[in-house]
Amino acid sequence: MAKWLLAAPPALFAGLALLFYAGMDGKSATDLPSAFIGKAAPVLPETGLPGIPQLTAEDLRKGEVTVLNFWASWCPPCRAEHPVLKEMDARGIRVAGINMMDAEADATAYLQRDGNPFFALATDPIGRNRVEWGVTNPPETFIIGGDGTVLFKFTGPLVGTDYETRFLPELEKALQ
Repeated sequence: MAKWLLAAPPALFAGLALLFYAGMDGKSATDLPSAFIGKAAPVLPETGLPGIPQLTAEDLRKGEVTVLNFWASWCPPCRAEHPVLKEMDARGIRVAGINMMDAEADATAYLQRDGNPFFALATDPIGRNRVEWGVTNPPETFIIGGDGTVLFKFTGPLVGTDYETRFLPELEKALQ
């Protein structure tokens, strides 16, 4: 057997490892920018929950920064970030919500039990609008400028160091 055949597997492995290493530039999926940054917010769902104001496109263009959160009652990370959303609301930050792929009764019961941080809310029961926003899974949160322009997108729950180092600085910048 030729000696080069013995060297082929380690050389192949080393080559693949080098390619994988070169492909990793320290960015994660959460670093991917939204295609909507700097553009008008996409269409909002036209459905809502009973007893909660319906979120409209005009709500996003009232001259105030809005935090728009895609969430679901069945989503554990959404439950983890819920106190943060309530804290934002308590600080006077406009927090709006889009409840996605959730049963109306479950979403309503969750907000009644754990508190409602949203000044207005829309529902996306089959996930059609989430696709228009480029949302894959809840939670995902957008910072919307007072003119309705998407300023920032955050994928994942608003908790921990990623929230503190990436989301909060963008929110503070938008609020100034």
